[in-house]
Amino acid sequence: MVAGAKMLAALASLVLVAAIGIAWHAYRSASAGITRSEALAGEPVSTGSDQNILIMGLDSRRDQHGQPLPPDLYAALHAGDEDSADGDSDALIVVHLPAGGGPATAISIPRDDYVELAGCPTSDCRGKIKEAYSFAYQRVMAGHGSAGSQATPTPLQGQDSTTREQTAREAGRKAEISTVKNLLQIPIDHFVEVTLAGFFQLARVVEPITVCLNADTSDRYYSGADFRRGMQQINATQALAFVRQRRDPNDAAFTDLDRSRRQQAFIVSVVSAMRRGGTLSDPTKLHALLGVAKQNVAVDAGFDFDDFVRNALEFPNRPVTLYTLPVTSFGEISNGAYVNFIDIPTIRSVAHNLVGTDSSTTSSAGSPTPAAQPDNGAQSTAGSVALDVVNASGRQGEAASVQTLLATGQFSEGKVSSAGSISETSSIAYGPGAKIAATELADQYDITATASATIASNTVQLTVGTDFSRFDHHRNYTSESPTTTAAAPVTTVPAAGAGTQEPAVTNLSRMTADGIPCVK
Repeated sequence: MVAGAKMLAALASLVLVAAIGIAWHAYRSASAGITRSEALAGEPVSTGSDQNILIMGLDSRRDQHGQPLPPDLYAALHAGDEDSADGDSDALIVVHLPAGGGPATAISIPRDDYVELAGCPTSDCRGKIKEAYSFAYQRVMAGHGSAGSQATPTPLQGQDSTTREQTAREAGRKAEISTVKNLLQIPIDHFVEVTLAGFFQLARVVEPITVCLNADTSDRYYSGADFRRGMQQINATQALAFVRQRRDPNDAAFTDLDRSRRQQAFIVSVVSAMRRGGTLSDPTKLHALLGVAKQNVAVDAGFDFDDFVRNALEFPNRPVTLYTLPVTSFGEISNGAYVNFIDIPTIRSVAHNLVGTDSSTTSSAGSPTPAAQPDNGAQSTAGSVALDVVNASGRQGEAASVQTLLATGQFSEGKVSSAGSISETSSIAYGPGAKIAATELADQYDITATASATIASNTVQLTVGTDFSRFDHHRNYTSESPTTTAAAPVTTVPAAGAGTQEPAVTNLSRMTADGIPCVK
């Protein structure tokens, strides 16, 4: 599957829409064929003149009208047929455009971040952030919801396939937008949705594309990537491999976040090409970009091309900075899926710092998380509390797995052991100086924390019973489940770091569009 290309679709749309805006200035009929959506109707917006635009890259093998792509395009994509995709929003980027033509900011949200999903028919629906779209979409296609309420049965018998497709996509858009808003606690003023084909066709228009890598790398089996160290020019087919790659047989540390930075590097290259001129001054290429948009782009009904063109015309010359949000750790949940566990207060703090106070208020669910209040006793700082895990679940290796999952910043690794007997209930005990850490952990899992004279100082002991589920990790860190955890400090590092300077998954990585960056 070309998941990387699907993720890149959203980043590519940032450039694509800028180009459309410029083309709109010359070809006023451009928006006539672009899909308009009511997914943002009635939603709160930024209080000032700043704009937050959510870019969504849709995992779909069809165009915006639900129609199959040309056969030659499937062959070029190596992505199966029209029924091969799952409909996730595999790329999520919030683009912040400040009033007055100031520097633009793009914030990439890792697609596997584990969050509360909006628009869910049950009271407890958590999953990868990308899945909010597909869950709502699939529910409508099955006849159990509508664009306005995914939880209300709405039989769609009698609707033609195009209408049904658009109803389902509206439900997906609403759910995904709400999920992102609830996570970041910022308003979304506009959105742009781009399908997989949109990326590939954009790459065809702008090729050759200049990229740079810090080292030789290959992934011939999965993505087909085979690149050498240094600066090089690639075509559209190679671009798919460049942005798909998330494995390297010689580098076990290659992650999905590295792939996100590959996508950002692609966009920086396209922006650089725009600055040099060519595509945006070539009527043939402009018409080609408009054709891509009409088949593969959807925007909100309030998206004003006349207004946006003022930003688009300046886009190639305005500073652009791209960030990738950090994760706390990788882990497996109860259904066997691997997800990114994140610190929600930290993510919100980062988002608010990047978009500014003008856009940091929204009336949608929840308020930003308040800072933790210390108790009367001296408490250990984050990372200085040891976590001991006792396995009373009967599941082999559970203690080590849970400790690996939780000892990622707040806790250091303590002892792991097995209980003499199986317990149906989990429990938490703590020694002197560890009350706050124990209470926060207890809140995450709905377990009572109890002080114990038998537990060492600065130590929390978690006994894992048969009722314990790693699926509940960070569940109280969502916007719909307030917690008292304070935001943790985040280190911002260059996205183009190499060797020992490579960004860690816990870092906020930063990339600027003032040259071609060399990436992993």
